[in-house]
Amino acid sequence: MTDISESIPQQAVERAAELRRLINYHNHRYYVLDAPEIADVEYDRLMNELKALEAEHPTLITPDSPTQRVGAAPAKEFGEVHHGLAMLSLDNIFNEDGLLDFDRRIRERLGVEAVDYVAEPKLDGLSVNLRYQDGVLVQGGTRGDGRVGEDITGNLRTVRSVPLRLQGEGWPELLEVRGEVVIRKRDFETLNARRLEEGERVFANPRNAAAGSLRQLDPKVTASRPLTFFTFGVGEASAPLGERHSEVLARLKEWGFLVNDHVQEVRGVEGCQAYYQRILEERDGLPFDIDGVVYKVDDLAAREELGFTSRAPRWAIAHKLPAVEATTVLRGIIPSVGRTGVVTPVADLEPVAVAGVIVSRATLHNLDEVHRKDVRPGDTVLVRRAGDVIPEVIQMLPEKRPEGAQAWEMPTECPVCGSEVIRLDGEAAHRCVGGLFCPAQRIGALLHFASRKAMDIEGLGDKLVVQLVERELVHSPADLYRLTREQLMGLERMGEKSADKLLRSIDRSRETTLPRFLYALGISQVGQVTAAQLASEFGDLDALMNATEEELVAVPDVGPIVASSIAHFFQQPHNREVIAALREAGVHWPAIERVQAADSALAGKTFVLTGTLERYTRDEAKARIEALGGKVTGSVSKKTDYVVAGESAGSKLAKAETLGVEVLNEEAFEALIGE
Repeated sequence: MTDISESIPQQAVERAAELRRLINYHNHRYYVLDAPEIADVEYDRLMNELKALEAEHPTLITPDSPTQRVGAAPAKEFGEVHHGLAMLSLDNIFNEDGLLDFDRRIRERLGVEAVDYVAEPKLDGLSVNLRYQDGVLVQGGTRGDGRVGEDITGNLRTVRSVPLRLQGEGWPELLEVRGEVVIRKRDFETLNARRLEEGERVFANPRNAAAGSLRQLDPKVTASRPLTFFTFGVGEASAPLGERHSEVLARLKEWGFLVNDHVQEVRGVEGCQAYYQRILEERDGLPFDIDGVVYKVDDLAAREELGFTSRAPRWAIAHKLPAVEATTVLRGIIPSVGRTGVVTPVADLEPVAVAGVIVSRATLHNLDEVHRKDVRPGDTVLVRRAGDVIPEVIQMLPEKRPEGAQAWEMPTECPVCGSEVIRLDGEAAHRCVGGLFCPAQRIGALLHFASRKAMDIEGLGDKLVVQLVERELVHSPADLYRLTREQLMGLERMGEKSADKLLRSIDRSRETTLPRFLYALGISQVGQVTAAQLASEFGDLDALMNATEEELVAVPDVGPIVASSIAHFFQQPHNREVIAALREAGVHWPAIERVQAADSALAGKTFVLTGTLERYTRDEAKARIEALGGKVTGSVSKKTDYVVAGESAGSKLAKAETLGVEVLNEEAFEALIGE
């Protein structure tokens, strides 16, 4: 191997090594210990510095570099991986009699009065084997048939709780580490919510999501999924790791692996019974899905004596928990309108016990999911419940479908306010466009209307809005401007001073700007930047309210979907009535001079955005530049007019300084677009 220090400055070699060490350390603190020591922006700065060094000197890239977690090129197919020691599955027991029998067999074979066990939750994910050579991850595979699995090394490298290089010292030259890759419940909910927003099919459960993520041919897809690796033991090792399984787990933890906090040493069958009962009671509150608990003999010499059957070890057993799925009859499908106007199909079920809880409602997510699962009123369905997650209809049982069962369709009118229900192109969700008028959206609409970037009504928070709506003091944002001191003082925790302060804040909000007012209306697809563009383009609210979709599409960065949403919103009589009432209440704004992009200071200028801006997302800044006639590119060159640099700006900032390109911080950028 070439000595890279001969061709690369020693300072760069040492700095790259230090950056790798720091980033791996902070990855371990964040993803394994759940105890981060630095802010995300500082972590990003370290990562960007390492990426820039490796880009300048590619030979600095090592297999254990944290930059390599993003994923390699897509694989055409998975190869085979041969496990040094077979990955056998476990025998199952389903009741206390099975546990008593298991413990009796162990005691009789060993000739002892009681056995020390290690008990742990049986995680519901995908079992994998990680192979380390001299402390560096060299291969990773699935369990497969126990002896040969699929080689998914590239995908496992992207899992941030998998060490690319072992920490500490004392690890053997060759080491196989076994464990389970899972998706935590909170991460699963976030993942499915994102997929729904993007119009993609949701995952049925965390296990399917984890398994599917690890078997992607493109590691970049795996890298985008929130996977977590928990170790439960070792396979082949070139040197002993201890005399007891509990010691082995302690050493693995020292070397950087995530060991489940719920792993516990227990004594005898009584300890196993107590552990099972505790896990059963805590199941819903655990951060991950489990389908049982596992008992393993702690003494490794005793394990050697006990040996294996043809397919499973004699020294371990899986004690299954009650199922979290059940079948029941779907009585009907109810369209439920949420705070943001999204209409969600909800299954009305014959009540059924699932994991100890009576379930009579379950989500069906959206119309596409209803059609994909072909779920119809009268069907017998499989329902799943996991922890605090809303129960979900997994599938229908076709053999039990009654004759004449009719497919369900989304209503065309809101079941709450009667406004039109629409589905914009490219969206999975249907929405009620009643907006400010719809009672189901009232709380959400009021909170958005009063938010800092909208009408900025200080003191109008969640609890207060809920009281105002529940006591029917406020039906639309216009009613806020009719509130009296006496009405406010009748609310909980609202004294004289608080009431006066809120009334002053409401009164101040009467004087606003057209962009703020448009944003406050809560029109779907219209954020702050789009609101500013609409105000700039039309200059007048009435002109905007009467604009056609063709006229709206002509506005920069307003495509057909956004135009359709705006047009449908203003077509609703209810929304026009609320806007008229707001104007009558004294809400006003200064006149706007329509800005033509060709006349702006940005016309014909080329921008590059780098780093993190506080007041804008990257897309919002780009949209603002383009609305004023500028152009945004991805790389810095002599033709670049401005580089807008936020926090943690990387190599683009350095290149701009080298080429003499003008660099704007966020304040300077805002001043420029304000011109």
